[in-house]
Amino acid sequence: MVRLFETDTMRDTPRFFDEMQQPDGAPRAPYTGYDTWFKGEDLRDLRKKSADAERFFRRTGITFNVYGQAEADERLIPFDLVPRIIAGREWARLTRGIEQRVRAINAFLHDIYHRQEILRAGRIPVELIAKNAAFLPQMIGMAPPGGVYTHIVGVDLVRTSEDEFYVLEDNARTPSGVSYMLENRETMLQMFPELFTRIKVAAVQDYPVNLHRSLAASAPRDCSPDCTVAVLTPGIHNAAYFEHAFLADQMGVELVEGHDIRITGGKVQMRTTQGYKPIDVLYRRVDDDFLDPMNFRPDSLLGVPGVMDVYRAGGITIANAPGTGIADDKAIYSYMPDIVEFYTGEKAILQNVPTWRCSEGDALAYVLDHLSELVVKEVHGSGGYGMLVGPAASKKELAAFRAKLLAKPANYIAQPTLALSTVPILTQAGLAPRHVDLRPFVLVAPDKITITPGGLTRVALKKGSLVVNSSQGGGTKDTWVLEE
Repeated sequence: MVRLFETDTMRDTPRFFDEMQQPDGAPRAPYTGYDTWFKGEDLRDLRKKSADAERFFRRTGITFNVYGQAEADERLIPFDLVPRIIAGREWARLTRGIEQRVRAINAFLHDIYHRQEILRAGRIPVELIAKNAAFLPQMIGMAPPGGVYTHIVGVDLVRTSEDEFYVLEDNARTPSGVSYMLENRETMLQMFPELFTRIKVAAVQDYPVNLHRSLAASAPRDCSPDCTVAVLTPGIHNAAYFEHAFLADQMGVELVEGHDIRITGGKVQMRTTQGYKPIDVLYRRVDDDFLDPMNFRPDSLLGVPGVMDVYRAGGITIANAPGTGIADDKAIYSYMPDIVEFYTGEKAILQNVPTWRCSEGDALAYVLDHLSELVVKEVHGSGGYGMLVGPAASKKELAAFRAKLLAKPANYIAQPTLALSTVPILTQAGLAPRHVDLRPFVLVAPDKITITPGGLTRVALKKGSLVVNSSQGGGTKDTWVLEE
């Protein structure tokens, strides 16, 4: 059963699962080694190292852009130096559930763009696909090279107790954040090398090598001998530009924009200092609508005119495949347990958070009656934008959101307010608990699924806040998976 807010009737304050400490103050098993080390440290030294880390991130340019801000829109993502630690046995269970889910998502995408058996079986309403803006008719009948739709996936997980993890959402379009996972680990290794000799932590630094290998394995059959991979970015003004440049550099491939690419002789080619060179795999960080002005938005200046025609002809791999957004639509998310069972024949190992689809009359009525208790999200929303956290909302905010729900109920889903687990952050006074989530990163190749041990832990730095998104004031932590 999903744990909602639990109230201690003696103190009338919420109680949450603390991942580091047991109720009696003793460290939980995964944190035993870290707790011993921490108790021998001087808080002043740790606070100084925290400031050093911030200067390092700023000097390196590890920032992101916030859209819709009148003032300076470039921000530093706060980094907290207390790691989140996950036991090896816990991680083993998570990876089984993540792999099962990712396989089901790829099978689902192939199905809805081909025979649509899940619709014929009545497991998902036809209108949920047919009327969904993320569904691309241009992909009907199209099979990507190697049969892979989601080459890179980010699965957002939340924890509510010792053994309860839930999938909060799937990120199947262009999941971001992996550069912060890598930089967080590099920073911790530089600041606390002695910790990594005392505590055996699974490595994450081979992600760029695995990413390149996975992308190359998904190339078209007639690709060039050296299998050329390139990263397509919208440009320096994009919120995740740092990550685009970082990953291209780490993989040793070219970072390109739309104006660097042309279609010649049925091949996608990029401009280089030695002339134009064919691209076999395009890791695109450009949204579907802007990918190809000849097939999607004609006013797009970010994409490559005609790239979809080459793609349909099998001349290039696009990662992730166009049209994958239908799989991380929040209305589709509510059917994921059915999707997993339909395509794998197994019950989902990782459960969804219970979800009310506001497009349904009874669900909408319930949500309106319990608005102050729920979290309401836009079906196509991301980054923490366009959502309501009922328990933290004012009467004015609740009234405004009620009007939005009544005007366009199909645009929203609602979920219970979970008792998210907490991990301590370093404050001026010492350690203080803050809510966290986790985004493991998954690489999918035709013959292999690779899950990086750990992922990106996002932390709500504001006391009591449940919103961890960096665009909403959240920060990040290094995530340690113990080798056992």
